[in-house]
Amino acid sequence: MFADSGGAESYSERPYSGVQLTVRTAGAGDADRVLTLLKQLGSDYAPFSAAFDSTYRGIINDASKSSMLLVAENSTGLVLGYALTTISPLLYINGSSAQLQELVVDDSHRGQGVGTALVEATEVACRSRKVRQLTVPSRRSANFYERIGYTSTADFLKRTFD
Repeated sequence: MFADSGGAESYSERPYSGVQLTVRTAGAGDADRVLTLLKQLGSDYAPFSAAFDSTYRGIINDASKSSMLLVAENSTGLVLGYALTTISPLLYINGSSAQLQELVVDDSHRGQGVGTALVEATEVACRSRKVRQLTVPSRRSANFYERIGYTSTADFLKRTFD
């Protein structure tokens, strides 16, 4: 892990499928691009700008370090994807657990290693924080996660509150 010129933590800087990527902690200047990527998830996940802005600020300014937002950018500085992870203590694992809540890669850059780079960087960041496990709820990407070493251990059920 090293600091880039902007002072943000960088977790990975290497080529993936021929694309030079840097994975680093997101900053305030990444908000518009992250919102654009989030909109690619589809109509089920239509973000409201005001709510997004407030939540984004809360995540990047999280002094408790219970949230971690990483972005992957190419050599020109264009953010191609992001990973949002939450960390919380759990009694049954004798320490902290992380959950990869959101992993979004720009539609035009899928299949080029961006998602893999983000997951690997998330794992590095979790290990540096002494996290004991990383879980990933996945509705449509189970094959991707299994390909990089994850195993299915449970069904995740949810109830949404308006």
